[in-house]
Amino acid sequence: MSGFIRGADALTSAVDEVCDVCIIGSGAGGATLAAGLCEAGLSVVLLEAGGHFTRQTFSPHEGEAYPALYQDRGTRATADLAITILQGRAVGGSTTVNWTTCYRTPSRILAHWAAHHAVEGLTDDALRPHFEAVEARLSIAPWPVERANANNRALLNGAAALGWPAAPTSRNVKGCANSGLCGLGCPVDGKQSMLVTSIPDAVSAGLRLYADVEARRVVVEGGRVVRVEAEVVRRADSAPTGVAVTVRPKVLVLSGGAINTPALLLRSGINTNGRVGLRTFLHPVIAVAGRYPERIDGFYGAPQSVASHHLIDRGPERVGLFFEAGPVQPMLIATATPLFGEEMAAFMAELAHVSGLISLAVDGLLPGDDGGTVRVDAAGRPRVDYPIRPALAEAFRAGHEALAQVHLAAGATEVYTLHRQPRRLRSTADIAQLAGAPYGAHEHAIFTAHQMGGCAMGEDPSRAVVRSDLRHHSLPNLFVVDGSVLPTSLGVNPSQTIYALAHRARAVVAAAV
Repeated sequence: MSGFIRGADALTSAVDEVCDVCIIGSGAGGATLAAGLCEAGLSVVLLEAGGHFTRQTFSPHEGEAYPALYQDRGTRATADLAITILQGRAVGGSTTVNWTTCYRTPSRILAHWAAHHAVEGLTDDALRPHFEAVEARLSIAPWPVERANANNRALLNGAAALGWPAAPTSRNVKGCANSGLCGLGCPVDGKQSMLVTSIPDAVSAGLRLYADVEARRVVVEGGRVVRVEAEVVRRADSAPTGVAVTVRPKVLVLSGGAINTPALLLRSGINTNGRVGLRTFLHPVIAVAGRYPERIDGFYGAPQSVASHHLIDRGPERVGLFFEAGPVQPMLIATATPLFGEEMAAFMAELAHVSGLISLAVDGLLPGDDGGTVRVDAAGRPRVDYPIRPALAEAFRAGHEALAQVHLAAGATEVYTLHRQPRRLRSTADIAQLAGAPYGAHEHAIFTAHQMGGCAMGEDPSRAVVRSDLRHHSLPNLFVVDGSVLPTSLGVNPSQTIYALAHRARAVVAAAV
C-alpha cells in the first residue's frame, strides 16, 4: 500500500485521522522510526510543520533557502539573542540542511550516561547493530581526504603542523557532487538525508505524511494520549490557515527536536516531574577566520569533512572542545561578522581567501553544568535561555586561541576573531592578545547547529522525562525519539546517534501498539 505526502496546497478542509502510530517531526528520529514501523505493517501518520521541498525546488540562494528551510525563517536564537540557532524546518528536518557529518556515539559518553544519569542498556555492543544498519542505508563512510576542500585542509594541515590529531569525517552521501550547498538543500540528492532515504521508504510502505502541519497540543485522558490537535500553516510565513488536523493514534511519538518537542509538551501541560525543557545543550560554537594568500573558496566543496578532537578532554574542571570547519558562504558569514560599512566591504571582498574554522564546546558533562532551558511564552512559542557560565566562557577563550594557532600553522597571513571589536592576529606572538579579550554573551558571535536535551532519558523518574527505551515515564503510549532525550551533549555531531536510537526504538514502539 502506497502512502502520500500532502502539503498546505492540498489541505483545504479539516482532516481527522485514526492510526496505530502518529509521529510528530520528520527528521533523523521521526523518519528513521517511520520507515521501520511502516515496513512492519503498522498504520503511521507523520506531521511535519515545515514544507516539502525537493532538489527541483531547493534554491541555491541563501536569502531564499534560509527562510524556507530553517526554523523561524533562519532567525531562531536564544531569548537574549546571544546564540544563533541553526535548525531545520522542512520534510527531512535538520537532515535536509545539515552538513552530513556522522559519528557513532563515543564510548565515554555512553559510560557517563550510565554512571551519572541512570541510562540502562546503551552500550557499544547494544548499539552496534543499529549503527551498522543506518550506516548501510545512509551510505555513511569516511570522506576521502583527497576530496577535502581548502577550507577543511586548513584544519588538517594546521593540526598536522602542530602535532595535533585530525582526520576526515564520515558523511552520509552517495554520488556527492562536492557543490558545498548542503546547508541549502542538496541539488543532486547526493546527501542521503531522510528526505531521500527513510521518508521514501516509509511512503512506499504506506506512510501518510502531512507537511505544513504544526502540532499545537497533545490531549491526555485517563492516563493515555488520545489525540493530537494540529493546524495547517502557510508555507510562506507559517501563519495558520484555519484548517484543523486531528490525529487519534494508539501510540504517539514526539520527534520534533530538542526545542520543539519540549515546547509541545509544555503547551500541552505534560510535565509531571517538572523536568521538561531542562538541561538543554547546544554545543555552543565560536568561529575564527583566517586569511590565506591562496584562494580558499570555502563556499565550494563538502562543508565539513575534517575534524580534530585534540582538546576533547581538558581535565575534570574544563569544558572539552572539538574543531571542525564551517562553510564560508556569503550570507552566513556576513551575518556572523560584526563589521559594518567599509570594513565589512573589505572583508567580503577577500572572502575567496578566507577559511572559517569552528570550536564546539561539549556542554553538560561538568558537575553543575545544566546547560539551558526551553520554556514557552504566553503564545506557546518556544523560548530558549542559555546562560554563559564561567567554565564555558573559558572554553570560548581556549577555542579562539587554539584555532588561531591552527590557522597560523596552516599558513594564514592574518587571523580574525568575530568579537564586537575583532582581534586581528598576524603571528603566534599576537595570540597573547586573546587572553585579555572578553568572552561570553554578546561579546562575540556564538552559534549552534546541534540542539540536544530537554527531555532526558534515564531510569530515575525524578530526573528523566523518558525511560532508556524512550517511553515516557508517566504516559505508556507516549515516546520521545529525537535529540531531546540526550542527557548531555555528545562531543560529536549528533545525527548518527539519533538515527541509531530511532532504529533501536522501532521494536519497542511497535510492541506498544
